[in-house]
Amino acid sequence: MNLLLLHPEQHLEGPFWRLDARQCEHVRQVLKLSEGDQCRAGVLDGEIGFARLDSIKNNEITVFFKAFSPPPPPLDLNLLLALPRPKMLKRLLVDAASLGIKRIVLINSWKVDKSYWRTPNLKAGLLREKLLLGLEQAMDTRLPELRLAPRFRPFVEDELDTWAGPGERLLAHPGDHADLPHQQEGPLTLAIGPEGGWTPFEVELLAAHGFRCHRFGTRILRVETALPALVGSLMRLP
Repeated sequence: MNLLLLHPEQHLEGPFWRLDARQCEHVRQVLKLSEGDQCRAGVLDGEIGFARLDSIKNNEITVFFKAFSPPPPPLDLNLLLALPRPKMLKRLLVDAASLGIKRIVLINSWKVDKSYWRTPNLKAGLLREKLLLGLEQAMDTRLPELRLAPRFRPFVEDELDTWAGPGERLLAHPGDHADLPHQQEGPLTLAIGPEGGWTPFEVELLAAHGFRCHRFGTRILRVETALPALVGSLMRLP
């Protein structure tokens, strides 16, 4: 936790906020702060500043928060991601939020196991929790927008163009394709398939909606490895 991320329901009055149980434990056990000490903090979807410990009483900590800067700029990249294995999904969402990706769609693919869509890990509260962890890691406050698209074709045909908006559309896919470009400028939508790869039909349909296939070397990578490697190659992180 590199940033105490304050939520609206924690606000008391004026500049004063009450930490939740997890934040209290972090302040006490990890940061080992006392009254009068301060650390970096921010308000969800708001500004970043510092929090000074105003009072510590029993299991309750109140802080004085003062903002002094906006959060870091978002990455100008939309992520269309085939739903990964549940355990991997947790890590990927933390990584995506840490990288500054603000618009994510988890989409179905023929090679995505149907059981993945029934996992409790897709509950909205659990998904939000992982995104928040990514914000705390990267000292960011802007919560990413996350959508689920359990039906591939209807989303691509009816919603993809509006969701993706202007800019380049790249499909990371092994094969005899041009190498992935580097250090792109401007808006970009990146599609990453399941570990078994997109099917020919899925590639064809995405290509019909403006996606160009590119290879990223000759190695077949796990999705959790591919995401940060692709983003780091494609774009300069803000």
